[in-house]
Amino acid sequence: MYAAYSSSTHPESATTNLHVDISDAINVIVYVGRPFGEGAKETVKAVSDALEKLNLDTVVLTRLRLGETPGALWQIYRPEDSSEIKKFLLKVRRERGIEGDEDPVHCQTEYLTVDLRKRLLLEHNVVGMDIVQFEGDGIFIPASAPHQVWNLYSCVKVAEDFVTPEHVHDCALLTKEFRQLPNDFSNKADKLQIKNILFHTVKSLVRSFDADHLA
Repeated sequence: MYAAYSSSTHPESATTNLHVDISDAINVIVYVGRPFGEGAKETVKAVSDALEKLNLDTVVLTRLRLGETPGALWQIYRPEDSSEIKKFLLKVRRERGIEGDEDPVHCQTEYLTVDLRKRLLLEHNVVGMDIVQFEGDGIFIPASAPHQVWNLYSCVKVAEDFVTPEHVHDCALLTKEFRQLPNDFSNKADKLQIKNILFHTVKSLVRSFDADHLA
């Protein structure tokens, strides 16, 4: 569980920069703080302006019209688009005069603003999913899917990591990628221990087979 503060008046900055998770994850907003007092009108207007720039589906528009308060805005990309996103971000970094070829996604130093997302689509034909998360909504993030979060209002969230059979291969590949990152990279350590997970899963499976055979 963690608290994330509103970034609505800072559209160039993310609450969580673009990155990938080494495992699958689910993120649930359990509380959205409604703004009040000084600065509340400015915050509400910033949120409204940001949502107007998106191509929202009818379900989200209906929820907004009924008065639900949106908590966070996610952009989630397909895992297979990771390489193109990295190429694009390295190009953007060079345009800013930043040298080096460190992985811009794994280092979590970049946020794809509205303008950058438009360029990514035009130059690399890559588009993500814009997801507005309301109180009580759960967002499922597949392992290795690049994603970023911009908090519209301050929220309390609960997140849980887990491994699905469908994404074991992705988890193993990411573990290998992280191992090759610089020593000062914060997530370099193998925290997931995917090989241990597989070992104990197979061990449990074999034990259940033996129990069925003895029965």
